[in-house]
Amino acid sequence: MAASAERHMRAYVHDGKGGAALADVPVPEPGPGEVRLAVRGCALNHFDLFVRQGLTGPGMREHRYPLVSGGDVAGEVEALGEGITGVEVGDRVIVYPGLGCGTCDYCHRGEISMCRSYGILGEQVWGGLAECCVVLAANLLRVPATFDLRVGAAAPVPFTTGWRLLVSSGHLRAGETVLVVGVGGGVASAAMQIAVLAGAEVYVTSGEDWKIERARELGAVAGVNHRQRPFDEWAREVTQGRGFDVVVDSTGQATWRSSIRSLSTGGRLCVCGATSGDRPDISIRELYQSHRQIVGAPLGGRADFDIAMGLVLSGRLRPVVHATYPLERVAEAFDELEAGKQFGKIVIEPGPAQGAARRSER
Repeated sequence: MAASAERHMRAYVHDGKGGAALADVPVPEPGPGEVRLAVRGCALNHFDLFVRQGLTGPGMREHRYPLVSGGDVAGEVEALGEGITGVEVGDRVIVYPGLGCGTCDYCHRGEISMCRSYGILGEQVWGGLAECCVVLAANLLRVPATFDLRVGAAAPVPFTTGWRLLVSSGHLRAGETVLVVGVGGGVASAAMQIAVLAGAEVYVTSGEDWKIERARELGAVAGVNHRQRPFDEWAREVTQGRGFDVVVDSTGQATWRSSIRSLSTGGRLCVCGATSGDRPDISIRELYQSHRQIVGAPLGGRADFDIAMGLVLSGRLRPVVHATYPLERVAEAFDELEAGKQFGKIVIEPGPAQGAARRSER
């Protein structure tokens, strides 16, 4: 993308050494097949923390610094690159954040996250923690004029990932039992709603009692505070020794052994993250002797996105916005996410300073 010599914007720029700051940078110009958005909302994800920390390792995609993170983006189209059809300036949109080569078999099937060149907005290219953001026109989904773009920003990554894990890959069926581990996270809260909508009986864990109560308000049957007792022990108790058909775990190392032990015979462990580490202690026998399966995905494909966003736009799935922060206070928002104080998503709103963060009711 080329830079405009006339306009500048504010962006939260990471240096790759654990540092980040709000900076004045040139406004990007869209290239062929791209559009520029005026960002109206950008929700934080754990991969934003990884970008801030400069994390590398097995399974981590390369980050090129300086970098503006932010993959959950909603906004208004304000400029078009060459060759754009079907999109107009002023369109209100949410963005599918996956990036692929566009030419391989996986990309042709819409399975962007399976592409060998797979990347994500805000990790491999500059993302939405800025006043403007350049994205692929093909990744846009137009939304109605009445749709709250802050809510839209809270939807793409968690609901696309949750749909892929539970429905497309996890083959969740009505009447099955589901345990969502660490329900306060964005993907976890989305997966819980998807499971409820699918007709499953949903249970949750959290280290905070208020988060369990919030989950119950959204359809969970019951929950356990995993700081007070081992949740695999509780799982056996509430299922009369059977275990859960499906366990959703985006926490990783700290919870994997308990998650596997919480499964029924033939149960599926659905995995999309490793926020507590990626090298868990597991027993291979606890898997194969009980016919258990592990299903993983970093992000759903375009079809998963379209289905999940259709349910969001119809109101059947409702992104949970924990708090909104102005761009000037994005560092505080990062700290809140890192401390795990949220239920759902924290959304950044570029624009004039807005004072204190606005929080959802709980």
